[in-house]
Amino acid sequence: MLPSDLRDKYLERTNCLPPPIFIISISIAELAVFIYYAVWKPQNQWITLDAGIAKSPFTYVPEKREEAWRFISYMLVHAGVQHIIGNLFLQLLLGIPLELVHKGHRIALVYLAGVLGGSLASSIFDPYLALVGASGGVYALIGGYFMNVIVNFKDMVPLFGIFRILVIVVIVGTDVGFALFRRYISKIAGPRVSFVAHFAGCLAGMSIGYTVFSCFDKNLIKDPRFWICIAAYLAFVVFSVLFNIFLSPAP
Repeated sequence: MLPSDLRDKYLERTNCLPPPIFIISISIAELAVFIYYAVWKPQNQWITLDAGIAKSPFTYVPEKREEAWRFISYMLVHAGVQHIIGNLFLQLLLGIPLELVHKGHRIALVYLAGVLGGSLASSIFDPYLALVGASGGVYALIGGYFMNVIVNFKDMVPLFGIFRILVIVVIVGTDVGFALFRRYISKIAGPRVSFVAHFAGCLAGMSIGYTVFSCFDKNLIKDPRFWICIAAYLAFVVFSVLFNIFLSPAP
């Protein structure tokens, strides 16, 4: 999906030295935490976890938002089998090929920007809901990938470009649609789903992620787009912190 003059450079950078350690490690950690709460913590059933994750020190809970690590650690906890499988599948499918080119420190930057952005945005626009899952990070990878497809669409085989866009739209539309259904329509008892983290993670990917992924052949810190995105992101973080301290309606 790159211009022809950049494809050779991209392929040259695609190697297993170093291996994709970040995305594999974070996936193993998320799976290990899920197994811990599904198997060793008392649950009514393990298809959809309930009491165990609600009391987890990793889960983002509005009432305990002064425990700042929860704004990141909620990515380790998942609400059920469908949740963990979906996130692991997408982040491994996208993350491993991306990390083979961009290496772990860049993928970690994009992924964690989506995770933190997701929890901060949810604390503002959905302040009463707890958060679990790595969807913010996954959507950051999707957002960066999507922007690369859009920007370089003219250099791709049209049918192939359309196919990629449709696949992303179907995946995102299905996931967000399910979250909206669970939140506003479904009468089934269970935890409500916050979809704000999905959108915030995607926005982080479409800004920071796109800049990182498009600078594969150059020094990232010399690209002014990177610093513009970082400045905007930090401004959002500062605003979110002040909002949570002084203005949040949550207890």
